[in-house]
Amino acid sequence: MALDPEEAPGRGSVRDLVTGLPARARDRFGDRALALGLLVGLILVMVVPLVALPAVRCETFGDGNGCKPKFQEPRAEPIRAGAAQVSPVQVALQGSYVALGDSYSAGVGADLTAADLNPLNRCHRTGQAYYHEVAKAFRFARGSAFWACSGAKTGDVMRGKSGEPPQIDRVDQNTSLVTISIGGNDVGFSKVLAGCVIKLPWSKNCEEQGRDIASRMATLRQELPGVLEEIRTRAPRARVIVLGYPRAFKESSGSDGDNISVADQQWLNGRARDLNELIRQAVTEADARIAATRAPGSVEFVDAYSAFAGHEVGTADPYMNGLAVNLSALAPESRSYHPTANGYKALARLFIDQVNRGPGRPLNPPR
Repeated sequence: MALDPEEAPGRGSVRDLVTGLPARARDRFGDRALALGLLVGLILVMVVPLVALPAVRCETFGDGNGCKPKFQEPRAEPIRAGAAQVSPVQVALQGSYVALGDSYSAGVGADLTAADLNPLNRCHRTGQAYYHEVAKAFRFARGSAFWACSGAKTGDVMRGKSGEPPQIDRVDQNTSLVTISIGGNDVGFSKVLAGCVIKLPWSKNCEEQGRDIASRMATLRQELPGVLEEIRTRAPRARVIVLGYPRAFKESSGSDGDNISVADQQWLNGRARDLNELIRQAVTEADARIAATRAPGSVEFVDAYSAFAGHEVGTADPYMNGLAVNLSALAPESRSYHPTANGYKALARLFIDQVNRGPGRPLNPPR
């Protein structure tokens, strides 16, 4: 838009500026006074808006004059000690992500590649485990690592399994997110399923295993808090997200080919619910201690019990493998009653949602 030097908006005309000069100056300089006034007016028109309007100044003189760049890549803002509140995602992304746990974290049941089946892969970690989806969904400042191990119990997290170092040793003060599933092997769920499904002559009837399960759950209730506390000790600013277990069976009809009654299915689903409630209680207590002391980080529970609803064993699109028997050993194969590739994707979505949602309470800043 062209500017008329005679009409500088909001400041009167330039001629008014000239007529405002002292009479002695007008008499002495004559036409030169008018020219001088015009020059002053032009300077005011051009310079004053640039000084008064930062956006115009930045547009004209560039970024080296106290201006922010026009385009900035989104990234997690660093957490500053003493900040009033921090976001859940901000806490999770500040350091590294480490995935720990048992076969439900390792990805057993979705062995799709030669690498998954490599006999040197002693922990049976697969390319379909939920870890991979979580690691791709976020940009962790210090990267991510996958150390879950099939068959792991709470003690194996602390001491190691299959010739590998203890999983707990993979966690340190730079860890900002830990995901873990643990407890299913402690209560012997695979053996329980074998007793219910295979029904070998020497196996116990399904519900007769209840007393043994209760005893093992009591032991797990004592040991699980220690695992959570050790993770917190090594990663005191981390969010620790603990996965529950999905139910395997439908509640109202049988699973084709699995040699199991509806009553037994319901009983097994009930034991999965009991296990999840035990884990939830341990997690809730651990997080309450963090909140009470105003410490950073959190311990959070992901309820996966109904994650496979409509996709249980025996449905048209199962997210859980059914029974696969090794006839030579008269034992169920490892993929039995473990998630399929789609099942692990469903678990990954639960984790991703939880990372975004947070623990349901304000997170304290680091000290």
